[in-house]
Amino acid sequence: MYEVIGSPTTRAFRVLWALEELGQPYTLVKEGPHSEAVLALNPSGKVPVFKDGDLVLTDSTAIMTYLADKHGGLTHTAGTPDRARQDALTHCILDEIDAVLWTAARHSFILPKEHRVADVKPSLMWEYAHNIERLMNRLEGPYLMGDTFTIADIILTHCGSWAKVAGFPTDNEAFATYMRNCRSRPAFQKLTGK
Repeated sequence: MYEVIGSPTTRAFRVLWALEELGQPYTLVKEGPHSEAVLALNPSGKVPVFKDGDLVLTDSTAIMTYLADKHGGLTHTAGTPDRARQDALTHCILDEIDAVLWTAARHSFILPKEHRVADVKPSLMWEYAHNIERLMNRLEGPYLMGDTFTIADIILTHCGSWAKVAGFPTDNEAFATYMRNCRSRPAFQKLTGK
């Protein structure tokens, strides 16, 4: 059985969602970032930490890619054009959506106060809205890859939920529809208790 160490309110949610989608058993050890248990496995103190026997992995995207490849779901086959397109979307989301939200979080409450730049947030909000619009222009169906739900969708949906809580723009209608499609999936509903 897999073990996920982290909090469902962090990027660990992505891994939990992937495990639910793949129908794989797991246990969740609720730990916050930089806890003693997390630092023992990941010197950066970040969550999630994932254990598969003696294997310890960090980074939610790396963990989901490992699981998707291992269990043959949430992904296209490695070495195919569809996988290359899926990976391109995944990296685009990490670079242009996740990184923007992470920068805003760092300047809101993570960095020491003397290193925060509060004035950066309006610029990040504009960038987020602009990047969402460009991404939605690439949408091929109910999901980023058309009818196939992939780890890229998990990451983008998690980011969309994070953005809403952080007060980022939510007025893109195509993105709102996309979010509803992803959040209506049984695995998501199970995790959120809806």
